[in-house]
Amino acid sequence: MARTLIAFFSRADENYFGGAMRYVKVGNTETACNIMKELIPADSFKIEMKTPYSPVYMTCIDEAKKDLRAQARPELVSLPQSLDGYDTVVLAYPNYWGTMPMAVFTFLEAFDFSGKTILPLCTNEGSGMGSSERDIKKTCPGAAVKPGLPVIGSDAASCRPRLEQWLRANGLL
Repeated sequence: MARTLIAFFSRADENYFGGAMRYVKVGNTETACNIMKELIPADSFKIEMKTPYSPVYMTCIDEAKKDLRAQARPELVSLPQSLDGYDTVVLAYPNYWGTMPMAVFTFLEAFDFSGKTILPLCTNEGSGMGSSERDIKKTCPGAAVKPGLPVIGSDAASCRPRLEQWLRANGLL
């Protein structure tokens, strides 16, 4: 039986919601992933930086921009031992400066995704997927990267119908 992994990077603390800052205990991407875990049988893995970005939103985006410009690969708290048992990886992340957080690149570069299907999900407040789908294809040669699902972060708690449609279209539901 095909196995699915939901690998995600999410940030709680102070976040941007349609023009205002708000503190959240669970990040928007993790909120969407929690809904997904109710819909499909899948394992999950949270991509966490050993030295996380600031809980203050404006400081966090400055740190993320610095990492992007430096093409940094932040050290992660942990990695799965292997992805060999998975056929499909749902890769979920927020849009940071037009692409994925650099920690997601760290995760992707740790494995060979040849023969696997990657389904990108990108939370954002209006910037869509950015270049993340193209960046995944470049970082994971040999993987089948399917069209991603952009989710407005402030709507993550109500994205279940869109998730169902996307998962169904990709044969997971």
